[in-house]
Amino acid sequence: MKATCPHPRPPGGTPMTDLHPFIAGLPKAELHVHHVGSASPRIVSELAARHPDSKVPTDPEALADYFTFTDFAHFIEVYLSVVDLVRTPEDVRLLTFEVARDMARQNIRYAELTITPYSSTRRGIDEKAFMEAIEDARKAAEKELGVILRWCFDIPGEAGLEAAAETARLAVDLRPEGLVSFGLGGPEIGVPRPQFKPYFDAARAAGLHSVPHAGETTGPETVWDAIRDLGAERIGHGTSSVKDPELLAYLAEHRIALEVCPTSNIATRAVTDLDSHPVKEMVAAGVLVTINSDDPPMFGSDLNNEYAVAARLLDLDERGLAQLAKNAVEASFLDPAGKARLNAEIDTYTSEWLAR
Repeated sequence: MKATCPHPRPPGGTPMTDLHPFIAGLPKAELHVHHVGSASPRIVSELAARHPDSKVPTDPEALADYFTFTDFAHFIEVYLSVVDLVRTPEDVRLLTFEVARDMARQNIRYAELTITPYSSTRRGIDEKAFMEAIEDARKAAEKELGVILRWCFDIPGEAGLEAAAETARLAVDLRPEGLVSFGLGGPEIGVPRPQFKPYFDAARAAGLHSVPHAGETTGPETVWDAIRDLGAERIGHGTSSVKDPELLAYLAEHRIALEVCPTSNIATRAVTDLDSHPVKEMVAAGVLVTINSDDPPMFGSDLNNEYAVAARLLDLDERGLAQLAKNAVEASFLDPAGKARLNAEIDTYTSEWLAR
C-alpha cells in the first residue's frame, strides 16, 4: 500500500511560520470546494448589487459579519441566500470564471468544483443555458488561467427526493463535458443517505463517480451508509469516522479518501476547535486524507491557509505538504496522464525549493 502519512517536520526543521511561501507556490489540486460557496466578497457584492432585493450586503467588508455562523443550520441559511443571487446564465458564467481566477492565484492546477444545478434551474435559469455557462467558463479558465476544472453535480439534501431526481436527470441526460462525479450535500441530520440510492445508482450507471458528504455532523454510521448504499469512492468530510476503528480500517484498505476541510468544520461547529480536529487520527490510521477549503470566502480561508493549518495539526515539513498535495492528485478523477503531469510538477517544485 502506498504511504499516506505525510512526513513529519524533523527536529530543527523549517518552522511552521516559514512554510507559507512554500505552500503559496506549491502546485495543488482541490477536491471539495463548492461553486457558490467559493464566491469571493468582491463577487458576492457584485451579484448582490445586480439583485438589490436580496438581503445579502453589497459592501464586501460587511460580508465578514454576514458570514459569521452560529451553527450548521445558520450556515445553510446564509449559503442559500447567496445561492439566490445567481439568477441568470451571465451570473453563472461570472461566478464560475472568477472562482477559477481565485484558484489560479493559489496555484491550484486542478479542481473538482461541486455544483448544485437544481438550485439554479428551480430559480428559472434554463438548464441548457446553465450547462453552456459553466462549460464556457471551464474552457476559458483552462485556456486563460491554466486551471483545469471538473464538475461534481450534487443533490441539495434539504430539498428532498424531488431535487435528487432532478439532479440525476440533469447529470445523466444533459451531462456536460466536464462532469465527473455525483454528490450529496446540505444538512445530514434528518436527511438519511440510503433514500438517495436510486439516484446514485443511475449516476454511477452513467459512468459518474460517487462522492457524497457524510459523517460531518452525524456519526460514523452515516459514512457506512454512504459506502454501502451510495457506492462512495470518496467521502466529503467524514469527520466522525475516527469514532469507529473498523470504519477507519475499511477506508484505509479500500483507499476511500476523506475530503477534510479543517476551518469549515470549526466555522460550522462540526468540530469544537482546531486542536480537537481528528485529522491526525485519520492519518495515523492510514486513511488517504486530502485537504480542502469547502466554502473558502464564507469561512475566511482558502486552500493555502488550509494547508498551513494541516501543517500545524500534522507537524509537517515541505515534503509532508507535498505528499498532501499528491494525496489529492491520487484521489482525484483526473486522467492518468494528467495525474502524472501534476505529480511531476509537485516533485519538481519541491526539489527545487529544498535545493535553494
